[in-house]
Amino acid sequence: MSEQKRNVVLDVHERPSTGKLLTFSIQHLFAMFGATVLVPILIGLDPSVALLTSGLGTLAYILITKGQIPIYLGSSFAFITPLIALKEQGVGAQMMGVFIVGVVYGIIALVIKKVGYKKMLQFLPPVVIGPIVIGIGLSLAATAVGMAAFETVNGVATYSTEYVIISLITLGITIFFSNFVK
Repeated sequence: MSEQKRNVVLDVHERPSTGKLLTFSIQHLFAMFGATVLVPILIGLDPSVALLTSGLGTLAYILITKGQIPIYLGSSFAFITPLIALKEQGVGAQMMGVFIVGVVYGIIALVIKKVGYKKMLQFLPPVVIGPIVIGIGLSLAATAVGMAAFETVNGVATYSTEYVIISLITLGITIFFSNFVK
């Protein structure tokens, strides 16, 4: 058995035990709930709308895939910068942007279903997708640093020691859990 196979906690077709299922569910709840509430707060939108729409989107996804892929569709940090840029245009502009992204996502999903994912991997292999994901993360770095160090009061950004301390604690916890906790 290869080294990679031995490290697999749960294979694709395996059903987790009740204990693992509960543990995975709680972990997923904390990860996704935080993002689904935090992203709207950071861009100045109502988190309850994000929770409702992500729940409806998740139910639609489960119905479309006939429950074959268990997933929760929550907020994405990838859209924070453009949504903040649209903030001056108003909530309507932000919502229209989110709606258009959803339509484009749906169209791409239909194309992939029609063409097949294996054909898509010929055009977008992991060696291409990896750097794209890294690029998205790096493009968000300036926004993250700004939010981690500066508090906006009456439209004026001022340095906040409290924000920096909280950010460093969060970073430390993330590094610890990524490296030392399975």
